[in-house]
Amino acid sequence: MNKKWVNRISGLYLGDQVQMHNGVASGINQKHAATQLTVQFDRVVGNSEADPKHHGGLDRVLHHFPREHYGQYRRWDLMSSFKDAPSMGENISTVGVNESLVNIGDIVQIGDVTLQVTQPRSPCFKLNVQFEQPKFALAMQESRMCGWFYRVLSEGVIRPSDSICLIERKTDISIAKAMQIYFLPEFDAEQYQTLLACDGLAQSWVESLQRRLAKQSIEDWAMRLYGKAS
Repeated sequence: MNKKWVNRISGLYLGDQVQMHNGVASGINQKHAATQLTVQFDRVVGNSEADPKHHGGLDRVLHHFPREHYGQYRRWDLMSSFKDAPSMGENISTVGVNESLVNIGDIVQIGDVTLQVTQPRSPCFKLNVQFEQPKFALAMQESRMCGWFYRVLSEGVIRPSDSICLIERKTDISIAKAMQIYFLPEFDAEQYQTLLACDGLAQSWVESLQRRLAKQSIEDWAMRLYGKAS
């Protein structure tokens, strides 16, 4: 399989500064346009995360977010002012590929870099702060317009002129479907097992699903979505 997703990248972004915003440490507003991304197995050179426990690691080296989603969020009046890439903290911005077209485990080629799709973005309360909307994270969770993360299979350089090609499909579970399953409002062991069987799924999601199955219950999402316990 060699299917071109995107002919040309809309934007590349990175940043390594952390800023306090309404008492929350975040690097989301410190991303800036880059002429290229130098991609290593564990990081993008010049890029860092304020919260490496939940953002970053080997399964989340690069964040890809569809640029056209900004327009939809604006139409839903979920942004207090005009926002565009890289306001989601993304590294890669494109038009033409979305969560319904990208599957867990997909292996893609961008320039001389080979990547694997590992998980959707799990929206958190920092997005509420970023866009001054108390339910932005919940809206992203429910709409599944979240972007996705990559692990690095081969290092190299990504440039804006590079195309993005799907070179191997490992599973039939899209990013949108993975979001639907993971954030089901009620416990569903069968659906969790379906997602767990996906080749390439991020280890943090694997462990989270295994904990649910062991406890036969879903964790409380209030802290992640709103920054406070329910």
